[in-house]
Amino acid sequence: MKKTNSQLIELIQELKVLSNKENVKLWKRVAKDLEKSTRRHSNVNVLKVNKYVRENETALIPGKVLSKGDLTKKITIAALSFSKEAKEKINKTGKAITIKELIKENPKGSKVRIIG
Repeated sequence: MKKTNSQLIELIQELKVLSNKENVKLWKRVAKDLEKSTRRHSNVNVLKVNKYVRENETALIPGKVLSKGDLTKKITIAALSFSKEAKEKINKTGKAITIKELIKENPKGSKVRIIG
């Protein structure tokens, strides 16, 4: 099945190019995850992110962030999408950004942890 979401196709291409340019395997791994069927994209709750990510790290979710649980650490969460409630919870303590924003802010992928 071929992807039809032009923004997603563009993001996948951008990740692959950045991976080769910066020699960072993280971006290639995320691109591979995003190439999967959208039904197989990760759905991760705020609770799980809070449990596995350390203070001042960035969590990268190649899918959607859902609102179950609370965020108690100052972290950045980058994801393909967020539920409205999850975004509100995250922005109280941390920062919710898109994957595209993350690759602009942190092209080397330092202190990034993939969740999901």
